[in-house]
Amino acid sequence: MAPKYRYFLVAFLIAYPLDVLSKTAVVQNIHYGTYHTVIPGFFEITHVRNPGGAFSFLASGSAEWRLPFFIGMGAIAIVLLLVFLHRHEPEARLSPFALGAILGGAVGNFTDRIVYGEVIDFLEFTLFRGYTWPTFNFADCAIVVGVTVLMVEIFFIEEDKAAGRSGDAAVGEST
Repeated sequence: MAPKYRYFLVAFLIAYPLDVLSKTAVVQNIHYGTYHTVIPGFFEITHVRNPGGAFSFLASGSAEWRLPFFIGMGAIAIVLLLVFLHRHEPEARLSPFALGAILGGAVGNFTDRIVYGEVIDFLEFTLFRGYTWPTFNFADCAIVVGVTVLMVEIFFIEEDKAAGRSGDAAVGEST
């Protein structure tokens, strides 16, 4: 198996099961809408559901079209991530790892939409001056980490490679 697939699978097999297990624990142990304080004034675990996208995008839209829309977009995203992985050189490591994390998160939230019709969120942080960041889950974390790794690779590692320094290419050599 090419390194790109090994790194991809490692990230996917960390992100997806962690997301599924954590959401299962929340659904089974925390009543909907309740909070459990972990760090007073900063971090709570709760059980909420998001019928929309990131930051509750389109959450108030009609369920008649909202659920099929998000399931369709999720399916398209999954296919595009796999196509992007396929385009990488066999020896690539960093981008495939990032893509595996993103796919693990995408499949985690996609699974929620199929099973529950909405996404289970449970991590809630209160930041400065009482501002509460929108509740999220481990799938969201995996997606953010994966996208961040891709951005670092694109903006810094590719730049180093172009300047003649070593680095793991985001995509194979151009022709």
